[in-house]
Amino acid sequence: MAGLFEILCACVVILYLIYRYVTADFDYWTSRGINGPKPIPFFGNVAKFMMGKKSLGDMYKEIYVQYPTESVVGVFLRGRPVLLLRDPKYIKQVLIKDFATFIERSTFINDKAEPMSMHLFRLDAVRWRPLRTRLSPTFTSGKLKDMFHLLLNCADYFEKYLDKKVSENGVVECKDLTSKFTVDVIGSCAFGLEMNALKEENNEFQKMGRYIFRANTAIVFKSMLREIPWVYKNFGHIFDDHKVTKFITDITRNTIEYRKKNNIRRHDFIDTLIDLKDNPDKLGFNNVTDEFIAAQAFVFFAAGFETSSTTMSCAMYELALNQSIQDKVRKEIKEVLNSSDGVILYDDIKKMSYLEKIFQETLRKYPLVMFLMRRPIRNYTFEGTKIDLRKGQEVIIPVYGIHNDPNIYPNPEVFDPERFSPENMEQRNSMYYLPFGDGPRNCIGARFAAYQTKVGLIKVLMNYKINVCEKTQIPIVLAPQSPLTLQTTHGIYVKLTKLI
Repeated sequence: MAGLFEILCACVVILYLIYRYVTADFDYWTSRGINGPKPIPFFGNVAKFMMGKKSLGDMYKEIYVQYPTESVVGVFLRGRPVLLLRDPKYIKQVLIKDFATFIERSTFINDKAEPMSMHLFRLDAVRWRPLRTRLSPTFTSGKLKDMFHLLLNCADYFEKYLDKKVSENGVVECKDLTSKFTVDVIGSCAFGLEMNALKEENNEFQKMGRYIFRANTAIVFKSMLREIPWVYKNFGHIFDDHKVTKFITDITRNTIEYRKKNNIRRHDFIDTLIDLKDNPDKLGFNNVTDEFIAAQAFVFFAAGFETSSTTMSCAMYELALNQSIQDKVRKEIKEVLNSSDGVILYDDIKKMSYLEKIFQETLRKYPLVMFLMRRPIRNYTFEGTKIDLRKGQEVIIPVYGIHNDPNIYPNPEVFDPERFSPENMEQRNSMYYLPFGDGPRNCIGARFAAYQTKVGLIKVLMNYKINVCEKTQIPIVLAPQSPLTLQTTHGIYVKLTKLI
């Protein structure tokens, strides 16, 4: 009995020490006079996410709403204190004014544990800066204009696919429909490949895109694993998506080898990657492996696939619910295209100001990246305050919370494109609208995403009336197991009726 008692006592002591360890910093924010929700041992303030009940973006929105008078809120990611920013002054300091200090994102990467993590979105500052400089010319307005005819070719196939696939009852799942279009656009414009998602059912590229953005318990666990660097470094490779890594690496390597063998130059994204692979000195580091090059292809494929298809789907959903808005934008599109005999010209897109407002309002209500994170590379104090951050201590910018704040956007649940009239935008702080981030580390493909989305919507609106149907989920419910991007629990269904 004495031995059993000693074992029990030892277990109690060990549990107590673990408890003390994981709660050691729990007075961090209160001791500094910063308010925030009370953390839970082992979970901090993200218990609902870790238990698969709520997405991280939704959780940060919930915290944002709880403290309407605070400029910053103290939050804990498990046991780690991070700072959630509400005041646009501080957001601007992080993203723009003091960007040199906040150049790092919060995510840890490891070349061996997760090869596809070495991409532009997540890279450390040392590798990010030269890579961004080399990739930026691929995304200029001039480059986009040069590849616009490729986008239109995909749009024509999309139109034919709609004619063939829209059944008699007209009910379609928007994400499945639009992702076929975005996969073909990315393939043609960036990789010089015919991915044939609009020609083939169960297309491999479309299936891979869905797989990358799946939301399940394993994804939650992997996201948590990245928060513990030594565990991630030593065991992360076990949870790497080997299927994705092999698929993207093989496609990229084979495409590059084919072009070099046949002396093919298209002055596109792949050509830029070939140049980087052959001339690593331009990046200032030598470990430009096949996996590193493939990781850049991976993020462009993944982002192009997901962002535009989700934005198109959410826009179609809102237009189905708001027929007067749908009628107005269709009228605008017809008026602009009438001047060019129905042909979509590159410069015509800029003339469709109401379509632009719809695009912006869709991303306001449904921001694809629901929050941003940055960490300082040195100790930092916010200007005019005593709010200090230690080197490496993350800040959270709750984009989804800001975009749905009734004090910034009255009646945020209402879809109102006029929020983005020049007059309304002028009166609103620019830090209150961040669908593509801001500052030097904003989304490099924002312009491409906008054109891709708008051209796809034009093809739908010029040929079909969009309505709700019995399968339409109202309102859209967000997937609880998504760590970063906005995803839904249910397909986005609408009814398409052919216009006569």
